[in-house]
Amino acid sequence: MAGDEHSFEAFLEEVRKDYERTHQEIKEIDVLINQSTAEVERSAQANAQMTNRVRQMETNFETLPREYIRETFEELLNVQQRLYTMRGQLETLQSKQRNLEQLLELQRGLSEFVGGSAWLPKENSGGNRDPNDESTVIRVIQTEEAEKENLVRKMHDGPASSLSNFILQAEICQRFFDVNPDRARTELNTLKSSAAATFSYVKDFIFDLRPMMLTDLGVVPTLRRYVESAQEKSGISVSITITGLERRLENHIEVTIFRGVQNLLTNALAHSQATQIQVLLDIAHEHVTAVVEDNGNGFNPDEAFSNNNRTIGLPTLRERIEMLGGSLNIQSSLGQGTRAEFTIPIETEVVEIY
Repeated sequence: MAGDEHSFEAFLEEVRKDYERTHQEIKEIDVLINQSTAEVERSAQANAQMTNRVRQMETNFETLPREYIRETFEELLNVQQRLYTMRGQLETLQSKQRNLEQLLELQRGLSEFVGGSAWLPKENSGGNRDPNDESTVIRVIQTEEAEKENLVRKMHDGPASSLSNFILQAEICQRFFDVNPDRARTELNTLKSSAAATFSYVKDFIFDLRPMMLTDLGVVPTLRRYVESAQEKSGISVSITITGLERRLENHIEVTIFRGVQNLLTNALAHSQATQIQVLLDIAHEHVTAVVEDNGNGFNPDEAFSNNNRTIGLPTLRERIEMLGGSLNIQSSLGQGTRAEFTIPIETEVVEIY
């Protein structure tokens, strides 16, 4: 009987913890939804202003400088992309909020059925917020903003810039059709080559943003493909070694592992001037360890973290890993290469084999 009572108490405690976690997630999402809603409104206003500006420009198209036209179209595309991205993020957050609210109601009903509602955590009033909760929310917001900033920068430097050039090249082709067919054909060939290069870039961009095989096949096959692609494009020797039990993990764990390795490998390829890079992934019973090691120039890790250097993403990566109870360790010095390692705890019940 004592054992049964102990098991029941442990069950009640687990239900309470699940309820608290869900409740905390809902509070964090509320903050993000409010931020995203405000950003969508600002982006919609900016889009309306830019659309009107383009309409006015079209009435004087023949007299305007080519550079001004290109910059205007580029700015419009940037604004529209920002609006599209923020609307998508808001819809995702709202959907997740609805799912969590449904889960919270189920957990509340379960708790009341097995143990009453007296032991459930009380709602904090606005004046008595837990500072730890606020700190977590701030970290979530900062991480999300860093990811959005990186996405916008990549879109601006890549597809958005190319699309603005497409519009300009198309206008040039149109004007040369009647007066100079040879020049028109030359411009069309240039446009075709640019479109092919941009299409290849967009394919890579989509894979980096969210590879479909990560959802379908899991993190191990996705990392193998990513490392192969990195070696093909860079011409640098990049290898990957997988140890432990290859199996599917929870979705948010797999995403974090992939993003972590992706971030560290991208930094090594872009900044280290390495000739060899090794990626190691060990899937143990209770944790996953990933290592990215190179023989490049190295750097000062303390400066990278203390200066909040978002350009290489280490502070954001550390925050994301620590939110899951993990840790990130960077060993590097100038001229001595870099070894970056992170560990994330995992559930032990998952046993599905690839």
